[in-house]
Amino acid sequence: MELNENARVDTSQVDDRRGSGGGGGGMGIPIPGGGGGRGGLVSIIIAVLVALVGGGFGLNAATNGGGGSEQGDNTSLEQKCSAQDALKQLDCRNTLYVNSIQAYWRTAMPEVFGEQYQPSKTVFFSQNVNTGCGAADSGVGPFYCPADDLVYIDLTFYRLLADQLGAEGEFAQPYVLAHEYGHHVQDLLGTEAEMRRQQQRDPQDANALSVKLELQADCYAGAWAKNATGTADDKGQKIFKSITDQDIQQAIDTAEKIGDDAIQQRSGRPVNPDEFTHGTSEQRKQWFTKGFSTGDPKACDTFGSGK
Repeated sequence: MELNENARVDTSQVDDRRGSGGGGGGMGIPIPGGGGGRGGLVSIIIAVLVALVGGGFGLNAATNGGGGSEQGDNTSLEQKCSAQDALKQLDCRNTLYVNSIQAYWRTAMPEVFGEQYQPSKTVFFSQNVNTGCGAADSGVGPFYCPADDLVYIDLTFYRLLADQLGAEGEFAQPYVLAHEYGHHVQDLLGTEAEMRRQQQRDPQDANALSVKLELQADCYAGAWAKNATGTADDKGQKIFKSITDQDIQQAIDTAEKIGDDAIQQRSGRPVNPDEFTHGTSEQRKQWFTKGFSTGDPKACDTFGSGK
């Protein structure tokens, strides 16, 4: 993967709530009982169960938990991301990934679904944050909150992803963000609300319906990845110079490592399909790959596929 150093990093698509110093770095994600040993591992598994795929739904988003009136200060981020070496900075690269994902959906959503795309900001936070879905901490991983239409991420999550789950590739990061923006698209299209209604009508199928929602977000992420090299900033500069087969494999590897079955195995528990909420490793790989191979969000009909 090669980003275009001439592309403008649009920090207006981010709300930086990490503090006046611009955040980043510091201690890793505060996992209860973290560190070595089985207690730390189980805590990591719990965190990752909602990470990447929970989309804020682990925060009881359906109840509109209040909060979320916080505003960040982008001053430090703007200065950093306008510098010559901006793309060496983790937060600037992630902001540019957000720019690419939203540029894709601005075109794809009306073309594919006949609906206008409504932009959503990504909130960078450290340790704790107030959201429209309630208070959250870094342990829940990245998520989308449909109550306030925002994506949330503590960027130190990527350290956990690499060190604890072995998803070390750089392209794991835009995959994470593209998945969360897939939830935003579902929210805009009414898919998430309809899924909630189905869960209420048929509680026994609640987990299976959640899996379909998460796999569709994976598929949407794959569709973005297929088209990412065609995305541009507001001046027409391409955001990506190239995305390689190795990059796509990194996304697939990440998807496999966070499958429900893989997480249960890693925690030392027996694999129990009745507890799946996000999809197996094979399913997550399958649907990301389908989105990427077709490049067509219409191909991401997990609800009609029977899988």
